[in-house]
Amino acid sequence: MFTIGADPEIFVSQKGKFVSAYNLVPGTKKDPFKVDKGAVQVDGLALEFNIDPAHNYEEFQENLDTVMRTLQEMVPEHTFMEEASVYLDPQYRASLPPESLEIGCSPSLNAYTEDADETPDGGGDLRAVGGHLHIGGFFDPDEDARVKWNRSLRLIRLMDKYVGVYSVLWDPDTNRRKIYGAAGSCRLKSFGVEYRTLSNRWLFDKKITKFIYEQTAKAVEALYRGEDVESDVYKDIINSSNREHEFFKNNPVAAMVA
Repeated sequence: MFTIGADPEIFVSQKGKFVSAYNLVPGTKKDPFKVDKGAVQVDGLALEFNIDPAHNYEEFQENLDTVMRTLQEMVPEHTFMEEASVYLDPQYRASLPPESLEIGCSPSLNAYTEDADETPDGGGDLRAVGGHLHIGGFFDPDEDARVKWNRSLRLIRLMDKYVGVYSVLWDPDTNRRKIYGAAGSCRLKSFGVEYRTLSNRWLFDKKITKFIYEQTAKAVEALYRGEDVESDVYKDIINSSNREHEFFKNNPVAAMVA
């Protein structure tokens, strides 16, 4: 039985203007602060939370709602931003502690090349947030390491086909992938995989959240059937944010989120 979790990041604002979330809540990457149904932490200039693994959509949504509500209660003077990327004002940037400007903690893996993606440069003014999904339970922990590796990367490619390609329809941000979030972006975990292609935009629309869960389940089912991705079309659409691609025309799945 597979499970789905998430560890999204969120920017915050005050009076309609982006502000740093650095030191707003307890918890760090190495030591998240445990809350009901998940944990919270600070990630650079953004807030981050993770949820307990869910076995069905209802549990997934409940975990998200519970932890997001707790996180909002911890920062009552701040508003969650739906934007997936921001540009820092140079003056404001100069006032921030250097450690808050660091981007990322370890490289992502590309499921197509099987190479590590380049770590983003923290010296620029663009900052972005992700809506990463954690998928577990699709391999036996005692399986051969190479078998797990191949199956995990195949699932990530299937996630591009069943989930990521449709994100260009509901996520209007085209700046975020200048930093990270390309097709096939992932990290391999002891429990399974972390799919890192999506932004956090799906958090703010429960119709899309449900779509994300159901399409992830379809990707796992396709994995069990032995399916793999044989075409570059999904990768190319994601990396170019091409919502006008022929693939979407008369596509009943696309119509669900367009």
